[in-house]
Amino acid sequence: MLVAVPWLVGCSYVPEDEAVGAQAVVPWEVCSADAVALGVSPVEPSERSRSMAAAPWGLLFVGDAPPTGREPWVSSGSHGAGTFLLRELVPGPEGSDPMDLTRVGDRVFFSATDPVHGRELFVSDGSPEGTRLVADLWPGEEGSFPEGLTALGGLLYFTAGDPEHGRELWRTDGTQEGTVLVVDLDEGPEDSAPDQLVPEGEGVLDFLAQDRGFSTRLMRLDVRTRHATEVFRVPSERGIQGRPTLVGRRLFFVAGGAHGEPVSLMVTTGGAPPVVLARFDEVRSMVGMRGRLYFAASAHGAGGDLELWTSDGSPQGTRRLRDVRPGREGSGPEQLVVLGSQLFFVADDGVHGMEPWVSDGTEGGTLLYADLVPGEQGSAPRSLTVTQGLLFFGATPDGATYAPWVTNGLPGGAASLDFLVPNAAASDPRGFIRSGWDLFFTATDAQGGRQLHALPFRPEPACGPRAF
Repeated sequence: MLVAVPWLVGCSYVPEDEAVGAQAVVPWEVCSADAVALGVSPVEPSERSRSMAAAPWGLLFVGDAPPTGREPWVSSGSHGAGTFLLRELVPGPEGSDPMDLTRVGDRVFFSATDPVHGRELFVSDGSPEGTRLVADLWPGEEGSFPEGLTALGGLLYFTAGDPEHGRELWRTDGTQEGTVLVVDLDEGPEDSAPDQLVPEGEGVLDFLAQDRGFSTRLMRLDVRTRHATEVFRVPSERGIQGRPTLVGRRLFFVAGGAHGEPVSLMVTTGGAPPVVLARFDEVRSMVGMRGRLYFAASAHGAGGDLELWTSDGSPQGTRRLRDVRPGREGSGPEQLVVLGSQLFFVADDGVHGMEPWVSDGTEGGTLLYADLVPGEQGSAPRSLTVTQGLLFFGATPDGATYAPWVTNGLPGGAASLDFLVPNAAASDPRGFIRSGWDLFFTATDAQGGRQLHALPFRPEPACGPRAF
C-alpha cells in the first residue's frame, strides 16, 4: 500500500477567496498525517446532492443535530473559528432542511422551509444575521419551491412558482427588490417548468422547458434582453434526457428513447438548428475535454455494450474511442472527470474488475490507470473529484470498506490516504470539496454514522515543516 505523497505538485494556486482566474503556479499538498473529525453529521440526500458549498468565509453545509434538526452550518475546517450552527432558521427539532447550496460570488444561496413561508429562497454571507430569506415568491405556507439554482454573471438564476405565473424562470441579486421574473414562457398560471439550466458564457443561459405537457423544448436565453428563443422541440413522451453539456461553444444533448427507440446524440452551436451526430441504445456521463465531448454509450443495436465514445461535434467525428471490454457486455464507463489534459473514469475490462482508467483522447492512450486490487474483484472507485490539480476518490482495497485515495495523474501516482483518518473504522469517503486550506469529505465512523472531516490541504509554502 502506498503511503507517501511527496509528489503532490503541479496544480494552480487559488487564494482563500478563490478568485476566478488565479493562475499562479504553486504546488498544493496534504499538510498533515491526520484528517480532523469535525463531530457533525452532514445531510447527504444523495452522493451528488448539493449539500455543501465552499465560500471565502468557510464551508457552508447542511448539518443535522438532534436539538435543531437540519439547518445551515459553517466550518473553517482544521483551523480558525471552528464548526458551528450558522443559524437556526426554524426553531425546534424539525429544522429548515436546506437544499441546493449554490455559491454566487461571496454568498451562498439555497432553498429552505419554514412554517410561515413554505419552501423559499434563502441566502447567506457567512454571518447569522446575513443568513436570511431572499423573497417570499408564493405568499403563505405553500412556498415557491426554488430549484435548479445556477450562477451566471454574478446573479442567481432558478426556477420557482407563484400564483400569477405558475412555475417559470427567475433571477436574483440577493435582495427582494432584485428578485425578478426573467421570462414567462407559458403566460398565466400554467407552468413551462424550466429545468436543467446550463450557463453558456456570461450572456446566455440554455435550459429545457415544457409546452403544456405536449412538448419538451430546448431554449436559449439572452440574459441581457431576457429574450428566449426556441432551439429544438421534441414530443414530451420522447423528451430530452438529463442536462445538456457545453463544450466550448457547442451544446450537446440527448433526445428520444421512448418505447424502446434509440436515442439521438445532438449538437447545436450558438442556437443554430441542432444536428444529429449518431443514434445509440443508451448514452451516459457526458463531459468535455480540449474541445471534444467524451461519453459512455452503447451503439444502436449493440445491447448492453457500453463503452467510451468521443465527438468533435460532427457525425464523422463521433466514434467509439476504445473497446475496453470486447464483446456485448461492455466495460460500463462511469464517473467521467477531467484532470488537466487527461480524462479519468471507472470501467471493468473483464480482467481487473472496476478500476480507474485514464485517456488522453486517443485509442492508444486509453489505458488502465491503476490496478488497485489485483484480480477480477476490483477496487470499485467512486466519488471521483478533481480539485487543485489532484484527483480524490474512494476505493475499497478489501471489498468491504472504502478508503480515501488521491492521484496527481502521473503513472504510478495513486496513493492511499487511509492512514489520514484517525479512526481505523472510518470508511466510505465521499463528498470531496475544497474550502480555504482544507479538503473536506464525509466518512462513516465505527458506529456507522457519517461525519464531516477536514484534511489540511494547502499551497506548498503554507504547509510548513509538517508537510510530507
